[in-house]
Amino acid sequence: MVDWNLAVATATRLVRPGPEVSADEARAVVAELRRHAKASEGHVRGFTRLGTEEGHDTPVLVVDRPGWIRANVAGFRELLKPLLDKMQDRRGNTPGGAVMSAVGGKVTGVELGMLLSFLASRVLGQYETFAPATRQLPAGGPPDSPSGGGRLLLVAPNIVHVERELDVDPHDFRLWVCLHEETHRTQFTAVPWLRDHLEGEIQSFLGETDVDPMTVLERVREAAQSLAGGRPEAEEDDGGRSFVEIVQTPAQREILGRLTAVMSLLEGHADFVMDGVGPDVVPTVGEIREKFQQRRAKGASRLDMALRKLLGLDAKLRQYRDGERFVRAVVDEVGMDGFNRVWTSPNTLPTKTEIAKPADWIARVHRRAE
Repeated sequence: MVDWNLAVATATRLVRPGPEVSADEARAVVAELRRHAKASEGHVRGFTRLGTEEGHDTPVLVVDRPGWIRANVAGFRELLKPLLDKMQDRRGNTPGGAVMSAVGGKVTGVELGMLLSFLASRVLGQYETFAPATRQLPAGGPPDSPSGGGRLLLVAPNIVHVERELDVDPHDFRLWVCLHEETHRTQFTAVPWLRDHLEGEIQSFLGETDVDPMTVLERVREAAQSLAGGRPEAEEDDGGRSFVEIVQTPAQREILGRLTAVMSLLEGHADFVMDGVGPDVVPTVGEIREKFQQRRAKGASRLDMALRKLLGLDAKLRQYRDGERFVRAVVDEVGMDGFNRVWTSPNTLPTKTEIAKPADWIARVHRRAE
């Protein structure tokens, strides 16, 4: 169903080269990012009061853009395997199914590669939640995760590119980025049930996917027509939704609402922590935050903005903003220990509505706990 090797080859061929650095500069950046990642553990644990035990059992990998691509293709392959197996079985029982799979796999591999080439130059860091203990990566890929519990990726060329673009202190910026990504690692290592809960929601979402190719094709066509303005009522009916949202079933939209709330919480919490720790360890955090927010708001070219809308990446930016407001409001009201009740169980996670109305979450969770 997906030619994964072709996806890697396509993305690696299309991805833009990183900033020019000498070999010595590259080695220095990698070494510094590793030091900052290690130092961030203590800063984040002390501020959040999560995972106070010493050390994590998940690795930190400093990668280039092709390395990030290889790691994410392996992650997609693992996460999507149940859905693709189901679709493969369905197609295998239809006339010409083998030919359709071969051709479709090439097309999907190229499409996935194009998407990853777009993202590979934009991601500063990522906690790869679904990194299994053993898996095969193409030659030259990052090593397997020994823990099976995820791994932290820091994309060195992208960090260097942004720090130069913003004209900020590079050492402060690198630590600032590490604080954000280390918060994600702390979230998943300190809250044992979180990974399984998130994977369960994603698999439920994928399980609702139509496996009839003609049904999927028809929904894609309808979505494309609405995005292209083919229906006069499209803007009102679709509410500015992305292509990804439009092709979903009602059940998937319900699941996506829960996933959006969780992701808003995780991203907002990371932003809150990086700025909360920042003043003590990042002297220029105020300047970095101001310039970074301006960069987020300004966006990029019209093509870049169109792709963000198409893929739903504009919603990702809203998650940072809305989630950070939720975390800040809850901590201001009930303190860090009161906020940390959010990690008690899936039932104490905020809903999408509660992300926008933190007082509702406080009333529900704290009233029930008293």
